[in-house]
Formats: sequence, C-alpha cells, structure tokens
Amino acid sequence: MDSSMVALLLKNAGYETMGVYMRLWDSSYAQRMECRAEQVCHTLGISFHVLDLQKEFEHCVIDYFCQEYRRGRTPNPCIACNQHIKFGFLLDRVLALDVDYLATGHYARIEKPEGIYHLLRAKDTGKDQSYFLYTLDQRKLSHLLFPLGDYGRTELRRIAQRRGLPTAIKSSQDLCFIAQKNYHVFLNKRFSCMLGDVLDTQGVILGHHRGIAFYTIGQRHGLGVASNIPLYVTKIEPENNRIVLGNESELYRQEVTAKNLSWVAGELPFEPVAVSAQIRYKSRAAEAALLPKVDSADIRFLQPQWAVTPGQAIVFYRDDELLGGGIID
Repeated sequence: MDSSMVALLLKNAGYETMGVYMRLWDSSYAQRMECRAEQVCHTLGISFHVLDLQKEFEHCVIDYFCQEYRRGRTPNPCIACNQHIKFGFLLDRVLALDVDYLATGHYARIEKPEGIYHLLRAKDTGKDQSYFLYTLDQRKLSHLLFPLGDYGRTELRRIAQRRGLPTAIKSSQDLCFIAQKNYHVFLNKRFSCMLGDVLDTQGVILGHHRGIAFYTIGQRHGLGVASNIPLYVTKIEPENNRIVLGNESELYRQEVTAKNLSWVAGELPFEPVAVSAQIRYKSRAAEAALLPKVDSADIRFLQPQWAVTPGQAIVFYRDDELLGGGIID
C-alpha cells in the first residue's frame, strides 16, 4: 500500500512518475510482490520497470546478515538494504536515467531550512521509520522524496480504498529473503555452527548451546537450560564460543560504544552532544550524551538501557530530527 500511495500522491501533484521494482531474491513471495507492483502501475497508468539487484543484495545484505550472526552479533539487514541497495545501487541507477528524484514509502520527513537537508520523524509516530535511514547524507537527501511522512496510515488506507489500490496484505515479511520466517534454518544452510558451553556469570557450566549464531542478548526462551529462576542471555563470547546467562538485572547497561558512524548533516561533532538515543527500532529514545572519538563514539545514558545488543543500530535524535547513528559494538 505504501509504495502505491507514493506513486498516486506524486502523480496527483504533477510529477512525471514511473514505477521501479527491485528484484532482490528469488522466492514465491518476491514473485507475488512483483506482480502486485506491476498491477498497481497499470492501475495508475504509469510505466513499470524491473531492476535486477540480486547479486548486489546477496553481497551487501545476505552475506553481511550471515557474517554478523556467525560473529555472535545481531544484525539489522533492513538498515544494510536501505544503505547499500535502495539508497545506493537503486538511487545511482535511477539518477543515471536522468530522473530527478527517487521516492519511497518510508514514513519520514525531509525539510531544507537554510540550505541544509534535515531528516525528521514521520508525523505518524507509530509508523515512523527514520530509525532505518540514519546513513542518508546531504547528497542523497537532495534526490529523495518521502511523501508519506505527513500522512497517517489510516488516512492513506482510506485513499487507497477509494482508488482501488492495495490496502492490506496478509502480512509483510520482516525478512524478505526468509520465506519460512525461521532464520535458524536459513543460517544452517549457509554455514555450520559449533556447539559450545553455556555458563552463568560466575563461570559455572550450565549446559551446551547449538551455536552462538542462534542466540541474542536478552533472549530468555530456547536456552536448553533448566533453572528455578528466569535466565537471559547477558553476553555472547565468540572468541570462546560461549554463551553467558544471568538474571534480568544483569542486562542493563548505561554506556554503549558505537562504530561505523554516520551523520546526516555531514561531519560528526567534535565535542560531546546531548542526544536522545534509540538502541532498537521499537524501543523509546532515551536521553544520553554522545562522546565522539577518532573512529567511534561512546554513548552514556542517563538511565540504564535493557539488552543493549552488539550489531544493532543506535540512532541519535534531537527532538524529532534524526542526527545520525552507528552500529553498537
């Protein structure tokens, strides 16, 4: 629905509009989505084009996804896809066609006061997707449109219904390349995992794990360990191939180190900055101090945060404005 509404809104606003579908992964789900996209373009009377980016997607998203899990980290493939595929290869390809803008169905807003592009949360905060866009820079923002940022999801659904456009799909997949919705099965086909020890925080062996790729910080279920009290994964030690379990209170952290930093306005700040930092897509942003270093940054929260997870993105805001972000190390 979101991409369909982008095409409709821009066409109604007078833009010369074309539809582009990225062929990323060969599956029945992907084939259904391609057919839906072509039908929408036919309904709207706009041209439809298919761009094959399967090799790029395999390298930039799938390989990254597997390598991070193999290292005992928890990746966010949607951020990698946005950075390298949508706003990397796709953007470059369409601009080479003498196109002015790439418009997508992301719920976010772009503003340009005083000549600098600012990236803001969507007005519908329940649908806001700015968290996934922190790698965008000034050059890319100058060629992007996010028409849905000023709309609510309910309002868009009503418009789509009136125009005979898609309004709902049974469920969109969290990971478009995993049809069975079980990433364990997917990873098992990509590499073999070594069994290892499960310990408590005192170093006592409690049992054995199936491979560090199948665990994440904060995980409580599927640990294969009997206990009278709830236990959680508090640490993953890839160098020792070990999983450490503890109680919930041991999951809280007040300081985070982030690498691979990106700043929307350009240069990273040289001095400490007060920010609201968000450690996962569905978590609330929390007050923190960003302390820049040479190739990383330390983030100190005013209040400890639950289950800070290496491999996930940490994103920085000032009010509704997205300043930048990085990867939790």
